[in-house]
Amino acid sequence: MCRWTPPIAHLYPEPALPTAASLCLACFILLLVTAGTVTGACPPGVGHKPFQVLAGSLNCSWTLERHTRSYNHLEGDVRLRRLYSANKFFLCIDKTGKVDGTRRKNYPDSLMEIRSVSVGVVAIKSVSNGLYLAMSKKGTLFGSVKYNPSCKFKERIEENGYNTYASLRWKHGGRQMFVSLNGRGKPRRGHKARRRHPSTHFLPMLPS
Repeated sequence: MCRWTPPIAHLYPEPALPTAASLCLACFILLLVTAGTVTGACPPGVGHKPFQVLAGSLNCSWTLERHTRSYNHLEGDVRLRRLYSANKFFLCIDKTGKVDGTRRKNYPDSLMEIRSVSVGVVAIKSVSNGLYLAMSKKGTLFGSVKYNPSCKFKERIEENGYNTYASLRWKHGGRQMFVSLNGRGKPRRGHKARRRHPSTHFLPMLPS
């Protein structure tokens, strides 16, 4: 009796061709390895599955560098701004050192150079006359010819999007003293201002 033998093709099926999805995945992994090798930095996926195996062979400085660049205030950063208060006045310093508020948008004495002297700490200088915004021990604002510790202010972005500026050097009864313009555009003593009060809130606006 004859025995039936199945065709050879059924015993050894042809290997399946790679799909488009598998080719894309292979290219993506190759790209990650190549990028990490050339730049010496970790690609965004390193440190997270399924690419943890790559982390041991690469120089993983990417995360640290990204973290450092995320700060808004780095030492040496300089910005030209007009400080517009929530009371609708621009902070200005005239040539005599008087600090005041003005509603004139392009008033020369209201253009300020805001320089970051350390992380979160700034010095504010009038571009027109070169005087620095300063606060005395009693909380009085004035323009200083020379830069000194009284010219340093802690810049903080509040929940409403406005900035506050508190004296780094001086406090009153343990409380911070803030740069402030009242409803008439006149400077308030630092110890009378509070962080949440609109008189202490400023928007750093780009000069037009």
